[in-house]
Amino acid sequence: MDYEIIKIKTLPPDEVVVVNGTSWKCPVYVRRMPPCRSNCPTSEDIRGYLTTVAQAKDNNTSIDDALDEAWYVLTDKNPFPAIHGRVCPHPCEDGCNRLYKDGSVAINSFERVIGDHGLKRGLKLRMLTDEKRDKKIAVIGAGPSGLSCAYQLARRGYKVTVFEANDQMGGMLRYGIPKYRLPREILDAEMQRVLDLGIELRCNTKVGVDIPFSQLRKEYDAVYIGVGAQKGGTLSIPGDDHPNVMSGVGFLFKINNGDTVSVGKKVVVVGGGNTAIDAARVSRRLGADVTLLYRRTKNEMPAIKEEITAAEAEGIQFHFLAAPVSAEGKGSGANATVSLKCVKMALGEKDKSGRARPVPVPGSEFTLEVNTVLSAVGQQPDLEGMAEVPNNSSWVVTNAVRETSVPGVYAGGDAVAVDIAVTAVGHGRKAARAINAFLHGRTYKEPPLQRPVKHTEMKLDYYKDAPRNEAEELPPEMRIGGFEEIHKTLTMEQAVAESKRCMSCGLCFTCDRCRIFCPREAVSKDKNRPVGQKMFSDYTRCSGCHICAEVCPSGYIEMGLGL
Repeated sequence: MDYEIIKIKTLPPDEVVVVNGTSWKCPVYVRRMPPCRSNCPTSEDIRGYLTTVAQAKDNNTSIDDALDEAWYVLTDKNPFPAIHGRVCPHPCEDGCNRLYKDGSVAINSFERVIGDHGLKRGLKLRMLTDEKRDKKIAVIGAGPSGLSCAYQLARRGYKVTVFEANDQMGGMLRYGIPKYRLPREILDAEMQRVLDLGIELRCNTKVGVDIPFSQLRKEYDAVYIGVGAQKGGTLSIPGDDHPNVMSGVGFLFKINNGDTVSVGKKVVVVGGGNTAIDAARVSRRLGADVTLLYRRTKNEMPAIKEEITAAEAEGIQFHFLAAPVSAEGKGSGANATVSLKCVKMALGEKDKSGRARPVPVPGSEFTLEVNTVLSAVGQQPDLEGMAEVPNNSSWVVTNAVRETSVPGVYAGGDAVAVDIAVTAVGHGRKAARAINAFLHGRTYKEPPLQRPVKHTEMKLDYYKDAPRNEAEELPPEMRIGGFEEIHKTLTMEQAVAESKRCMSCGLCFTCDRCRIFCPREAVSKDKNRPVGQKMFSDYTRCSGCHICAEVCPSGYIEMGLGL
């Protein structure tokens, strides 16, 4: 029987088969966006690095070599896998389709395995070109956003100088996150690897104070602002100027800088975010009985859920639906006393954040007698000396590609809005692309978003049940005695098993079902072809029955539509 193939120019490309005057579309292979990636602020190729390890044996690759390749896949977007494998709240896992079967893939724990592997193997970040460009870029702030931008520009051949106000790089990763969550040797090693690309770092140089911002604009072809939000908010109540009423950000900065801070026997932390939880857990390790005061309920707390659970296990008390109204302090240091007058709250209508607005309950005042009060109710960037930077109430204003209204000036990370570290890394990468386009006389536009494949478009029953692999952690009684890292890295056996839990949503993983079930034997397999293309169809044999699309578990084969 003769067949005629007619090409139809559509997106994605499709084939129409005409047999004896009857025509229909054959099923096509369409690479889809996995929801883990669409949920990741840096758009890491999560499916790519998981399946690289999962398919190592089939590809005759050793686990070490597979992990090497996974590291290169990951660091193309995020140069800090060992860091983020420890501190990221993993929004990717909330999008994982395996959540609808037996629990999401432990992506964050696996990322840590890849990061630690890269450090152990001494892997180096890859350049994108050997060309040395004559353009110079200044980056303000050596935190995750600034160094991410510097990394993406340096690997494109640009000369990058990073200006840091503190005496060490790291930003809030160093001065905001305690050592028990992020050991400093991990932080130093991964950030140094970025500098090894030839980036110049100038510490103890605060732009706007030690060097005018206008000077940077004259001497450099573009400027990226990644100063972070290291100014802690105050309680804005009478008595909050007492020395033992301090900001949580300032408290954590001192602790992480190696300073001695005496908080006394009783501490109250006001707030419900990650800074509040970190300040409370650090205070507990300093020997204090700690109460966290939050004006809403536990369900509304913006802090990482695992951190809240860990704080509870460590003996921190939570007092919900309460807020401070005044403070009266006496004395100073560890022997000081602070009478913190509070009021009970009730939840009212929703506010702009979508959470119920807390409303004071009349006549419900009560007082807590403590030694130290830590305010973790907000923070903002320090833009001293940079008045010409477009801002709205101290926050730098940018468009979607992190460009300000000043030509050649870009900004991201917590300088734009307080968010998680991985968002800051994503901002830096996006800004680097925009800066690269700007220096070439072009305007950078983000590619259109792809619709992620949904679990309802997959065959979840095909995948075998497999329990999620969890990393070991120190018991609470051992944690509060010091600042030893709490969580362990997955074992290699656990990591490989976890990689195989990835369902390769939206991409072929050579399960063979399309070939096995095809009644016309139109599907073949070639292991030497690239990932996602090992299975292929001979459309001259295809009858358009669509069985291959119906049995494909990952949602990779789309069903053609009849003409």
